[in-house]
Amino acid sequence: MKIVLKILSFSATKDSFITLINYSISCVALLRKLVFSRTMNYLAHIFLSGTEEAVVIGNFIGDYVKGSDYLKYPPNIRKGIVMHRRIDWFTDTHRIVHQTKQYFAPKYHKWAGIVVDILYDHFLIKNWSKFCPVALDEYKDDIFDVLQKFYPVLPERVKYFVPSFIQNDWIDTYSNPDGIVSVLYRMSMRTPLPDESLFAAEILRKYYVQMNSEFLTYFPELIRYVVKNFEATIPLVDNSILNEKNV
Repeated sequence: MKIVLKILSFSATKDSFITLINYSISCVALLRKLVFSRTMNYLAHIFLSGTEEAVVIGNFIGDYVKGSDYLKYPPNIRKGIVMHRRIDWFTDTHRIVHQTKQYFAPKYHKWAGIVVDILYDHFLIKNWSKFCPVALDEYKDDIFDVLQKFYPVLPERVKYFVPSFIQNDWIDTYSNPDGIVSVLYRMSMRTPLPDESLFAAEILRKYYVQMNSEFLTYFPELIRYVVKNFEATIPLVDNSILNEKNV
């Protein structure tokens, strides 16, 4: 992530030096917030938004719009923000997600949900062809175009990381277990997340098949929840997934 700080005409005075230090501290604090938002399952939130671009944007920025601030946005972006919050609620209260968290809870404790968010995006990538008829690389290119198109309306905190999100393809980072472990390690260096990446690697090795099976049970239920409550048009390989008895 590249952030260019423009410091204009600072004289060599004590006050100027203190101002510069305070400004730098503020930037570091902002960076910590950027890398430790609740949203780590970006792909899932984007996919569940369906085909309406403004809803995609609202879902993408959901964690960065607090309280009633969502009312400042146009209707479909508001819809995406509300959808994001409801997806988080559904996930946090889901029995299967709770079960997956228990693998990581002994070391990650209250942060286990962050690990599962990342892990579930990995399993969505792994099982992409089971859900979406559009090739993942093509799908990502379309999403990157949408993010650039709506860049002017993004919250400032989101504007800081979107260039890196696109250029460094954060989604692809989650595509293999080693990438997940690497992400967890880097996050532990910059956020309150415990440095337990070796433990996470062992859990992934030991319970990978079981956790993938849990995801494949949970995710269709989430799709049905979103379609039912938001009438989202999600591109699906097989629309029978929307019929609970066929899943």
